[in-house]
Amino acid sequence: MTPEITGFSRQRVTVAEGVQLTAAVGGSGSPVVLLHGFPQTHLMWRHVAADLAADHTVICPDLRGYGDSDKPADTDGQTYAKRTMAADIVALARALGHERFALAGHDRGALVAIRAGLDHPAAITHLASLDVLPTLDTWDVMHGTSAAVGFHLFLMAQPPGLPELMISGAADAFFGHFLDVWAVDPDAIPVDVRAAYLDASRRAIPSIVADYRASATVDVDHDEADRQAGHQLRMPVTVLQQDWGAALGFDAAARWRAWAPDLDHRTVSCGHFMAEEAPAEVIKALRDLLAR
Repeated sequence: MTPEITGFSRQRVTVAEGVQLTAAVGGSGSPVVLLHGFPQTHLMWRHVAADLAADHTVICPDLRGYGDSDKPADTDGQTYAKRTMAADIVALARALGHERFALAGHDRGALVAIRAGLDHPAAITHLASLDVLPTLDTWDVMHGTSAAVGFHLFLMAQPPGLPELMISGAADAFFGHFLDVWAVDPDAIPVDVRAAYLDASRRAIPSIVADYRASATVDVDHDEADRQAGHQLRMPVTVLQQDWGAALGFDAAARWRAWAPDLDHRTVSCGHFMAEEAPAEVIKALRDLLAR
């Protein structure tokens, strides 16, 4: 049986023509939306969501193309643009009765959250990003031998066909690789949750690749346009990142400050999957953010 977030109900919500998202919803109070990363589903928030639900309405969707949400074919290169995926999240919140909400994202979900904050500033009261740089900055810093850690970014940026074929040939090995090497504490992802992640990813290879491909194409264009126009995230922003900035040779906080003038940048001593490896630290950071 697929694990669930204790006390949460699952809902299917139409967010665009022909597209529904599956979301776990629980608690009551001011709304907080939590967006998962790769190669995960909404289950990555199970510890954090249960705590926040004590005094917030917490909404944990599977992103478009992931988990049990719909996976439309990418026919125009825009289907998995973060602009499109961010519009999904705003539509989801509105369908559940929330015009304004706090938004936190991890990894791919953080890229969606950043785009939502830039495109829909009136809807986002607070924003948190876990362990990722904005798309434009990611590509700026990925160079030389240090870029080897991001080999999957380059693989899935290739034209349709080869990446999907290669990943399909060893799906569990591919997705499992990241669950293994990005986690400092392997016990943070129990066997049943790991199995759920692998199953969900195995069923979503074309859409996952399309999501990453968009981040090497249309998402870069959107970020570049915002940078040129001087657009910033004007809501309170909290960024949690591993202590990898110095190792990769760049100042992550400075790069974030260019996008978010009201910034709280924190380093978390754990692996990439910090909501599962260090949930208490993530909960505290999000509660501090919501109090700003």
